[in-house]
Amino acid sequence: MIRVAVVGVNRIGGIHCRFYKDHPDTELVAVCDLLEDRARQAAEAFQTKAYTDLSAMLANEEIDMVCVATGGEEKGSHHFAPVMAAIEAGKDVLVEKPISNSIEEAREMVRAARNKGVRFACNLNHRFTPAAAKGREWIGQGKLGAPLFLNMRLTIANKADDTEWFHMRALHPHSIDVMRYMFGDIRRVQSFMTKAPGRSTWSTASVNMQFASGAVGHLTGSYDMSMLHPIEWCEAAGTDGRFVIENVYESITLYPHRSEETTALRNPIMRGMLGFDDTFNRRLERFIVQIQNGAPPEEIEASGADALAAQEVIEAAILSHQSGGEAVDVPAAGL
Repeated sequence: MIRVAVVGVNRIGGIHCRFYKDHPDTELVAVCDLLEDRARQAAEAFQTKAYTDLSAMLANEEIDMVCVATGGEEKGSHHFAPVMAAIEAGKDVLVEKPISNSIEEAREMVRAARNKGVRFACNLNHRFTPAAAKGREWIGQGKLGAPLFLNMRLTIANKADDTEWFHMRALHPHSIDVMRYMFGDIRRVQSFMTKAPGRSTWSTASVNMQFASGAVGHLTGSYDMSMLHPIEWCEAAGTDGRFVIENVYESITLYPHRSEETTALRNPIMRGMLGFDDTFNRRLERFIVQIQNGAPPEEIEASGADALAAQEVIEAAILSHQSGGEAVDVPAAGL
């Protein structure tokens, strides 16, 4: 049984609490929130202990894993302190995305986890679908041949205008992680952004990319779209074929270059994913399984290091836009 504590129990934290409360292999031993009423209400709802002091919780409870579901500016500024405290206490950690809105804090968290030898994961849930897994499998089998290009689109409705870079830092850890999951490290970016009327955040972005392999890619992202239509689309192509993923999890189709036959994998109505929220459960389930199996920290999927790599791309894209669209090198993955 893996003993879990959740830090930050607002809406997203509540989803985490429900998962760990219901999972047969985890025990929700405590929740922690700076707001006493919120912590108490969560503890009552999930029949566990409430804390407002993280240090006291770590000292008093037997905990194997800490889930950090705090928010803050650009959905990430409150992650650093609880993550670092949990790492210092020797606990495995799963943090909500983005890993941080500060690249220096993100780098420090990954360094600390590596030095302490703890498992450090991020809730990069978009890669945890059967469609994404099949695409990765086809790439590994050589069905695309040498990689050529990867196009990604992630567009949702979010009217929040917290900062100029809210859209890029809060949303695109997901899209960039999927791109890296398929084609590997990204080395250079060039970006252009625009603001929808009345907005203060750069709410729509176009980002060109060059992968370490030499392949090229493009990301279109926006917080100005409707949620009534598909939100995510991915196309990966190589010298021997290409595939298209429709709307995160709905389907993936392989188009071989030298055959008229295509291969399609569709989400089954009765046994497949019932909605986007299932990506959340699949991601958390995978981290639990990896902890149970004793996976070494460097083998954790959608790790803190992966989240940092995505954030490095985002910061390079911001710098490119600030420079008028100049190409910007992305720091190599790792520290």
